Amino acid sequence: MKHASPEEPKALVPVGAFLAGKLVSHTLLGALLGVFGNALQPSPRARAVMLIAAAVLMLLFALDLFGVKAVARLVPRPPASFGRLLRRSAKTNSVATPALIGLATVLVPCGVTLSVELLAVTSGSPLAGAAVMFGFVVGTAPLFAVLGYLFRRTSRALSGRLAVVTGVVVLGVAVWTAASGLQAGGWATFNLNDQPAAAAAPAPSQSAGPSAGGQKPVADGPVTIDAAGKQTVVLTVTDFYEPTQFTAKAGVPTTLILRGKDSGGCARAFTIPELGVQEIVKRDGDTKIDLGTRKPGTLRFSCAMGMQTGTINFQKGA
Repeated sequence: MKHASPEEPKALVPVGAFLAGKLVSHTLLGALLGVFGNALQPSPRARAVMLIAAAVLMLLFALDLFGVKAVARLVPRPPASFGRLLRRSAKTNSVATPALIGLATVLVPCGVTLSVELLAVTSGSPLAGAAVMFGFVVGTAPLFAVLGYLFRRTSRALSGRLAVVTGVVVLGVAVWTAASGLQAGGWATFNLNDQPAAAAAPAPSQSAGPSAGGQKPVADGPVTIDAAGKQTVVLTVTDFYEPTQFTAKAGVPTTLILRGKDSGGCARAFTIPELGVQEIVKRDGDTKIDLGTRKPGTLRFSCAMGMQTGTINFQKGA
């Protein structure tokens, strides 16, 4: 009966050191890219274009993994010398060498890494940028662990199948990122949730008198029109947007109120791409946005990453 070699657990030590080094360097880079994105302050549609560019890079990388030769020259690749160095480090029991190589991977061009770096820039904050790159490294760690182990124990066995599986995963992420970019730019809405299709139609406000603070209180309904003919649309922001679709009256002055109720996550980074509006919603409280007098049509809104979306449909005589 064949017993497991006592050296077997040590086989993954260099792989772990490589991934640890990569995690540190990529997380720090993500924080720096987030700082850059915050200083750059791209408009919602500029941010959306970067998301779509990231999706294109991922698509090219996926097609390359599938063996499509037409895209081979379009995919950024690490130098051949780096690949040889990586294979040699996978066969050593040293910890320092793989860890240093993992740190250095941040300098190596790669289609998927470049696309994730674009996502870190669009996050617009050092914490979010670091989280994007940290999540990328952690999410791909199992694949690198398997590849590193195979480099040590086999030749090229299963490498073709692993490439196809990786390509499928990357392709799925590319499609998701492209959809987020289209939504973040206000060019499309893929709303598949079960929330009501439309909010209540505008109705005269029941409370037209001034409040104790000297301001008119806003009615509880999501869409209201006061005695002066001014329309108010109230969007509740928690970790999500509620509701996600409104029907409002066109041709009247309209104010959108973002009502934070323990709001969190990406929902707080609210945008209206068509108007160039970018607001950080208060965790608890109201943020007002003047929409002006809208013509009939659909106004789309979303979080900065295009993952949560909604629409306000302005209609004549709604």
